[in-house]
Amino acid sequence: MATLTRARHIHSTHLKTLVSCVRTRYLERGFSSESSTRSAIDEICLVLGRGKWSSELETSLSPLHEKTSSEVVLGVLKRQRDPNLAMDYFKWVERTSGESHSNEAYTTLLMLVSNSRKFDSLESIIEEMSLLGYGISADACIAIIGGLVKSKRLKEAFDLIQTMRKFKYRPAFSSYTRLIGTLSENREPDLAHSLFQQMQEIGYAVSVPLFTTLIRAFAREGRFDTALNLLAEMRNISLDGDLVLYNVCIDSFGKAGKVEMAWKFFNAIKSNGLVPDEVSYTSMIWVLCKAERIDEAEELFEDLERNSTVPCAYAYSAMIMGYGTVGRFDDSYRLLERLRERGSVPSVVVYNSFLTCLGRKGRINEALELYQQMKKDTKPSVSTYNTIIEILCSAGRVEEAYDIRNDMEECGLFPNVETANIMVDRLCKARKHEDAYKVFDEMSHRGFAPNSVTYCSLIDGLGKEGKLDEAYRLFETMLDAGHNPNAVVYTSLIRSFFINGRREDGHKLFKEMHLTGCKPDLTLLNTYMDCVFKAGETQAGKSIFEEIKKHGLSPDVRSYAILINGLTKAGLAKETYKVFYEMKENALVLDARAYNAVIDGFCKSGKVDKAYQLLEEMKIKAVSPTVATYGTVINGLCKIDRLDEAYMLFEEAKLKGISINVIIYSSLIDGFGKVGRIDEVYLILHEMMQKGLVPNVYTWNSLIDALMKAEEVNEALVSFKSMKEMKCVPNSYTYSIVINGLCRAQKYNKAFVFWQEMLKLGLVPNLVTYTTIISGLAKAGNITDAISLFERFKSNGGVPDPVCYSAIIEGMSNAGRAVDAYQVFEETRLRGCRINPKSCMVLLDALHKAECLQEAAIVGAVLREMAKSQHVSKSLGICWNDDK
Repeated sequence: MATLTRARHIHSTHLKTLVSCVRTRYLERGFSSESSTRSAIDEICLVLGRGKWSSELETSLSPLHEKTSSEVVLGVLKRQRDPNLAMDYFKWVERTSGESHSNEAYTTLLMLVSNSRKFDSLESIIEEMSLLGYGISADACIAIIGGLVKSKRLKEAFDLIQTMRKFKYRPAFSSYTRLIGTLSENREPDLAHSLFQQMQEIGYAVSVPLFTTLIRAFAREGRFDTALNLLAEMRNISLDGDLVLYNVCIDSFGKAGKVEMAWKFFNAIKSNGLVPDEVSYTSMIWVLCKAERIDEAEELFEDLERNSTVPCAYAYSAMIMGYGTVGRFDDSYRLLERLRERGSVPSVVVYNSFLTCLGRKGRINEALELYQQMKKDTKPSVSTYNTIIEILCSAGRVEEAYDIRNDMEECGLFPNVETANIMVDRLCKARKHEDAYKVFDEMSHRGFAPNSVTYCSLIDGLGKEGKLDEAYRLFETMLDAGHNPNAVVYTSLIRSFFINGRREDGHKLFKEMHLTGCKPDLTLLNTYMDCVFKAGETQAGKSIFEEIKKHGLSPDVRSYAILINGLTKAGLAKETYKVFYEMKENALVLDARAYNAVIDGFCKSGKVDKAYQLLEEMKIKAVSPTVATYGTVINGLCKIDRLDEAYMLFEEAKLKGISINVIIYSSLIDGFGKVGRIDEVYLILHEMMQKGLVPNVYTWNSLIDALMKAEEVNEALVSFKSMKEMKCVPNSYTYSIVINGLCRAQKYNKAFVFWQEMLKLGLVPNLVTYTTIISGLAKAGNITDAISLFERFKSNGGVPDPVCYSAIIEGMSNAGRAVDAYQVFEETRLRGCRINPKSCMVLLDALHKAECLQEAAIVGAVLREMAKSQHVSKSLGICWNDDK
């Protein structure tokens, strides 16, 4: 036993010694290997640090080739900052070793290239990894996508995920969710939705929060059909909405004016077994107050109050603002007192809401009193002071605004750049540019410099005042101060140049913007397109619309409305039909302004039925027609004599509470007047006057024209007199109507009196009026004045028409001036005008009487040529033979 025990002891000791030796040798070898690897990495990095890849650099690396291992390659790649150099080294190792790199080396290179924003190389790296059967780890995917998101390279992040899918990789779940959230926040709902669908295709389970994110994004863009489709999709996969989702829907649909939809979501909370919280109530109250449905908001507010132990400041704020919006300030004050009675001091939020509302209604003194009361209850915030300053500056009460700013400083709240920006902006809008400049100049003395917003406000104010050179000098000062002008500044300047007739400068500035690297946003392109169309550059306007897409932007409802309006005014109303349906194909939700533009286009292109259908569509889609909508359709119906339909629409508009304007009344007066329904004309005019509306020049012209056509000449002249008595100045069209009417009634001398009055006022007659008065004077035998007017008309560049020539020829012939009449006859023939056969016969008779036989023969020959026309022969009742 002793021998065995001793043997075991010897064996055990030997084993311990052996293990110790092996461990020591292993550690020594490991340390040696690690040191060798580190040394090789250092040597290679030293060579790579010499500069760009070249044959000389490859020669320097060749002796180190034997030291290259996967650990060395990995270490070298991790130390590199230059992705191009790293790529060249990566390929060189692969070439010289003849072996593929490890998965980890590819992943490291992928991360390096991504972080260095060399996105063009990513696809080739991912393709190689795919061919080698390597995977991209979830951590690597999250890091790469996360880096791109963080650096706001969202399009590149989206494209990278598509590249991964192209090579059959499955991007990490959180990469999708993070990118979807960021794209939604950055108003790129279509890209976010595309990723969302892709997630489902590759088997990821989507959640209610993801649906909520997308629904909010589409609703914010006004694309409610898509938002509702997402809700339906959610129900189809048996996902129940949570309170956050319903609150988002209430807020999103409510802000867009979809009150009934917001109500539906609020009621759905309870029907789905959930309990509305303060956010639900407050959001719904805001929606109802904004829609001025105060009674419903009150009911909801009382319901919240009954179930709340502590008053909700935001709900009180919403109701106070709601009351203020409709002018029920007594109720606002009552609610403020009620909040105190419930043992709660009104918060800054409540007071700020009330102050804002008083400011909007122009109740400045009340706002100042409330501000003093507020200081007893709570400490005003910077926002409070900014609100008061804004109210005072908007009213032009600059000195008081300075006093409030001093109060702010005494309370330890120092004015910031936002305060100064508010003052500059509101003073500019109040046209107090000197005061705005004073605030601008004071900024640097107060420890903060003007920013791009400050400059933009001042530049915009100067531009609107027409002080373009001063605005542009300030723009150059902004550049000198190191501020990069943004799209807002360029928008303001371009608009100002075009409005003030300097369109070439506007075009030049748009080109300069591209050279400075400033990317136009949708607002700028819309504004520029609108200015270009209004300047009559139709083709250029259409090109700008296409340019929106080239900039990677999607035309919105305003873009299409501007395009439609521009095409309509350029006489291309027929093209609006195609544009309208393109809007619908792009799932754009039309607002009232867009509908109005399309309806106007249809009416101007003669498609009144289409316009009527769109009016009905607006009602179905809960888009409230405006006075412009009704006015356009009523005018369109009047122009095609569908007067009873127009009147029915007129009555419908009144029942809906639409405030009917002078334009609609004038359209009806014009329409009924043209068909001789004078009784209806007087009734419409009477109703218009009873409502306190003053007829404009178009109204009077329509009335006078209707009376003249109905041969109520004396009534028409009485209306003309009333027009002047009501301080409505007649225009050239008014005088033309009167002159033409008097001539038709054969009151030529009276017509000539109005003609002379028209000329004294500096009004320019049109061709019809000239022709009418010349013909009238000639028929009345006042040939001297007729010829004088005829010659004056021609000397002013006028081109007489056949009617005018015929009247002068007849008048001269009847006055015994056959030779003069013949000269006018020859002039008429030289101009290629067709002469009235009756005038030729009168001239022929006068020439025979004056014994001008040669001239008579020529006129006779012309008459015979005219007689060959069957239409002329029948109209004259004469049969001419060639032999004669």
